Amino acid sequence: MIDELTEEGTGSAARTRETQHRRTSTQTLMVEGASCASCVTKIETALKDVPGVLSAEMNFADRTVQVFGDVAGERLVNAVEKAGYGATTMADTSVEDTLEEKERADRLYYRRLMREMSIALGVGVPLMAYGLLGGEMTVTTAGERVAWLAVGVVTLGVMVFSGKHFYTGAWHSLKSHSANMDTLIALGTGTAWLYSMAVVIFPTYVPEMARHVYFEATAMIIGLINLGLALELRARGRTSEAIKRLIGLQPKTARVVRDGEEADIAIEHVQLDDIVRVRPGEKIPVDGEVVEGHTAIDEAMLTGEPMPVEKKQGDDLVAGTINKTGSILFRATRVGKDTALARIISMVKRAQNSKPPIGRLADIISGYFVPVVMIIAIVSALAWLNFGPDPALAFAIVSATTVLIIACPCALGLATPMSVRVGVGKAAEAGVLIRNGDALQTASRITAMVLDKTGTITLGSPKVTDVIVAGDLGEEEILRLAASLESGSEHPLALAIMESAGERGLAVAKVEGFEAIAGHGVKGEVEGLALLFGNDKLMAARGVDCSTQLTVAGQLADQAKTPMFFAIDGELAAIIAVADPIKDDSLAAIKRLQNNGIRVVMLTGDNHATARAVAEKSGIDEFFAEVLPEDKANKVAELQMQGELVGMTGDGINDAPALAMANVGFAIGTGTDVAIESADVTLMRGSLHGLADAIAVSKATLRNIRQNLFGAFIYNVAGIPVAAGVLYPFSGLLLNPVIAGAAMAFSSLTVVSNANRLRLFRAEEH
Repeated sequence: MIDELTEEGTGSAARTRETQHRRTSTQTLMVEGASCASCVTKIETALKDVPGVLSAEMNFADRTVQVFGDVAGERLVNAVEKAGYGATTMADTSVEDTLEEKERADRLYYRRLMREMSIALGVGVPLMAYGLLGGEMTVTTAGERVAWLAVGVVTLGVMVFSGKHFYTGAWHSLKSHSANMDTLIALGTGTAWLYSMAVVIFPTYVPEMARHVYFEATAMIIGLINLGLALELRARGRTSEAIKRLIGLQPKTARVVRDGEEADIAIEHVQLDDIVRVRPGEKIPVDGEVVEGHTAIDEAMLTGEPMPVEKKQGDDLVAGTINKTGSILFRATRVGKDTALARIISMVKRAQNSKPPIGRLADIISGYFVPVVMIIAIVSALAWLNFGPDPALAFAIVSATTVLIIACPCALGLATPMSVRVGVGKAAEAGVLIRNGDALQTASRITAMVLDKTGTITLGSPKVTDVIVAGDLGEEEILRLAASLESGSEHPLALAIMESAGERGLAVAKVEGFEAIAGHGVKGEVEGLALLFGNDKLMAARGVDCSTQLTVAGQLADQAKTPMFFAIDGELAAIIAVADPIKDDSLAAIKRLQNNGIRVVMLTGDNHATARAVAEKSGIDEFFAEVLPEDKANKVAELQMQGELVGMTGDGINDAPALAMANVGFAIGTGTDVAIESADVTLMRGSLHGLADAIAVSKATLRNIRQNLFGAFIYNVAGIPVAAGVLYPFSGLLLNPVIAGAAMAFSSLTVVSNANRLRLFRAEEH
């Protein structure tokens, strides 16, 4: 079943669903009354049944549901309420406001739980101490009847004040013909109290040896479970720290120039096309474009790159980065929720609330778990009544109550979402943006990684290194004509030619009849000359003889340079070589991938010799050269047919088909629109170490989830037989309901604590 669910979440299908979600509205509901993993399935099903809802994903740790689809919020709330739970739509405010609202609600809930816990334990602890010190917990005299009746009334008060939410939750579940954790707690504590009151009120109807009261169990269980919920709430509150750090990158105010005057205004009041001043040391408040001034911008908090980036007129700025030197004016191009930082925060939040396939398995199991537990409790009680020693009735009550309490699947519901929240947040801190739970899980299983060469392994900023003249024209004239031809192209190699001409002060001429020949080169006419610029295949197709220069071209390629042939009027005029330096840390990052057993493959449209040279310098054994853009996806498909789970890493634009074909697409970018929206995982840093970090975090998160699920399953599977009394015939051991309540409460805390261990994980060490 795990494999089936996993496969559902891999590849382009999951990405298609995600795209559909982004094209429709997204609403977030805050749910009240959800107590365990079985509630998750119930709430999601109720919402999915609403016409217009594409999907609904509940985060049990957060008690929120993300609903994708064009549906009125009121209808969604009604659907949740019909399922037996409370719900409110979260206001369409900033992530910061939403987080503050959630934290405020959590603080109030925590104080309520602690108050209810104090009342319950204030009654339960003295009663338990009385029993442990030898006090009689039985009803044999009239005086004991009166005393225990008073205790019963007080315990009823505890049930009403401290345990009301359990009983109301159980009642709502009953009305909707389902069962959850509240059902188990209500049945367990209610049975213990009713049996005790029956003993007190009608003692003659109960065998003398069975006249035992369990008021302390009812009070202690309610108190301990409330304590467990409170501690869990405090622990899971720490998982929002990654979001808080990202929010902290954005300043609260911006200095806006309006009508010739400068004024500090709240960040939410900045409008498009506003002129904003930023002084040295200040943070960029919104995305924009420099209109005046020159400075250096520290983008490390977003990209991880330590060196400041020079910015001048016309350059783009990203909110949250820091102005290091000069005072600048810029025009606001994106504000509010449209800034790159705001979208990054939203993406991280959405990913934290998503559910990997392994989490859906837990939801499915928990949906059947509660009814099965109730059946086991009944069977256990019947077995004690028919085959147990005297007092059989008392033993039956104790075993059934203990089974119901210890089997509460609260920890099971927390196992996955807690780890996802911490893992996604940890990745974001490392400059890795994971889109959803599907990508998080699939990334941990990648067996082959396909790397684009230009801009991924290399810097993506090629430079002209050699101009080998083959005709009568001089080097500068060759460069001038080549730059004039390439002025119509946006290819990185074309930009390198134009940059080289600009550095020499060469003025470009107008190009006519420009045509880009995909994967081969370009052609056009400049000053009446028919120009052709590209690889040897282009020259051969156009009848240009390059045979005399093929040896030179091969030598340049062996040096990891890209040789390009330049022809004028059908005659070879020169070879222009361009080199794209390999990133300083590419070799180390690729080695990290290989050490983790990942097959690394390089794809490039460059010639075979250049590709081989770059591959050797990068430590890559397998590469494909002269691959056209449309063929990259085919190479990914070929690897998948070989049984590989394939990751594709590219720039998020030219490599879009291959990114879509891959099981997981990784975009190397700087947080721009396309980079953020085009891939499953966005690497904010330009380094391939971000890729290795993403896989390391993914593996660590999935390992943490499995630990949590294993612990939760083992706890329930092992605890139920002991609670039912399997060990009693051999050891005389029968689990106390109070101990079961404490164990159930603290099992959730254990899961949350284990998830928070991820906060200590260091991806760079793996």
